[in-house]
Amino acid sequence: MYKNILIPVENSPADVTILGHVRQLARLTGSRLILLHVATGWVARNYDQLNLAESEEMRDDRAYLESLLQSLQAEGFSCECELARGEPANEIIRVAETRNVDLIAMSTHGHRFLQDLIYGSTADHVRHLVGIPVLLLKVPNEKKL
Repeated sequence: MYKNILIPVENSPADVTILGHVRQLARLTGSRLILLHVATGWVARNYDQLNLAESEEMRDDRAYLESLLQSLQAEGFSCECELARGEPANEIIRVAETRNVDLIAMSTHGHRFLQDLIYGSTADHVRHLVGIPVLLLKVPNEKKL
């Protein structure tokens, strides 16, 4: 059913939500996992134009991706990872198109105040601009009501 699943990760606790669900799905379908993190800091956004060296943020993100990759491979999953730079929605769409992805699985937080209301969320942009299924999982609220 799904051969290549793209999983955008944030380097945050939200990744636990999406990875838990995707592990189960990938086991059932034998899917290859493609982990993607998009570095968004100033250096990442200007890396190519100004011929900059990797920032500490980018090195930390790369180490995080490699750690996830090794963990998933140790569990028997076929996977790869990529560290992209720039605007998250654009990079998620680019990777989905260039890597023959047939499912994007990502977590969502719901609205993040005024910024999401003005610019929209990454998940909204992605789901409106791709022609493949997008699995969105809301990160559970840590506060108990």
